Amino acid sequence: MNKFQHIAFSKRWNITPEISYILGQCKTLTRAISDTPIQPEYHQRLLNLSLIKGAQATTAIEGNTLSHEEIQKIQSGEKLPPSKEYQEIEVKNILDAFNKFLNDVTVKNSIQYITPSLIKDMHKLIGVNLGKHLDAIPGQFREDSRIVGSYRCPDHRDIKEYMTSLCQWLVKEFNFGKDNSFKTTVIQAIVTHIYIEWIHPFGDGNGRTGRLAEFYILLRSGLPNIATHILSNYYNLTRPEYYRQLENARVKNDLTEFIHYAVLGFRDGLNETLGSIRKSQFDIHWKYFIYETFKNVAYRKKDAFKRKRDLMLDFPIHSELRLEDIEEISPAIARHYVKITEVTLKRDLKELVEMGLLIKNRGTYRANTEILKAFTPVKRPDPDLNY
Repeated sequence: MNKFQHIAFSKRWNITPEISYILGQCKTLTRAISDTPIQPEYHQRLLNLSLIKGAQATTAIEGNTLSHEEIQKIQSGEKLPPSKEYQEIEVKNILDAFNKFLNDVTVKNSIQYITPSLIKDMHKLIGVNLGKHLDAIPGQFREDSRIVGSYRCPDHRDIKEYMTSLCQWLVKEFNFGKDNSFKTTVIQAIVTHIYIEWIHPFGDGNGRTGRLAEFYILLRSGLPNIATHILSNYYNLTRPEYYRQLENARVKNDLTEFIHYAVLGFRDGLNETLGSIRKSQFDIHWKYFIYETFKNVAYRKKDAFKRKRDLMLDFPIHSELRLEDIEEISPAIARHYVKITEVTLKRDLKELVEMGLLIKNRGTYRANTEILKAFTPVKRPDPDLNY
């Protein structure tokens, strides 16, 4: 075992001032995500999206080529063509594992230590029904030698000892149950993932198992469920750098650079998630503003009143539209204007511009959302938090 100096079960990293600063930003973003009310329907949409991204990312790193749209179909219970059956099973297994741990942690409030048994269970979950497409027995440590690229993995006879030592060290090093600080949790998740990759306890599926363990540690710490996919997604989007950082950490016997790389992506992903939530919140407030504006409008013709209000409610607030595109905003708007002339549409648009709800610019129209932004508090922009 001594020749694997990088598998040291000791702290081989430094939390530099920059890493500490980025983790502080991550904590702030996480708190903002947690404290922002989200409509149940939109929260479910965000959760589904995060699970799809996470499943696509962690399997794509291993060569799975299914698209976002295909994984959506799997999530909704549809079947893919027989030629993609094994890829479908790979993705479905990850989705099922995500959902199992989400249910355990957020519904049952069942929190577990990272143990060899739990890691075996994770591997078993990712290997269900894969047959020959998983070069391992699901849930069992390997009993043969493995070489990954130029890396000769630890002897299979040492795996049990390695995994026992890893899990004991994780409890001792990160003081689970006593030190639940955000920084400690994130570092533990990253370190656990890397060590599973290095020990390579299974014949196949180690990457997926390591990233699932990372997901679980973040989830059990209280990270919002809509943000648990972020690291896996980041590793996939930066795949060459992910492999380079893994190898660099092994050669240098130092995890500092990998941790720095990981928390950068974590921050950016949290930023993106918070941006999506705030966009949704803005959309809700904009619709409320439309209702309030029309509440104060006197009208003689109810149909015309409803038509203009519906047009504003369905008008995409982040787009500029030409006149010919406006009738096709939505089926409801198409029904409003199908039996009336273009002259009526132009008159409606003119009135909405006069009300200050639309802005006309060289033949295109856009929602005047600046009127709502004027109600938000003025603050100095933070160049590091562009949400």
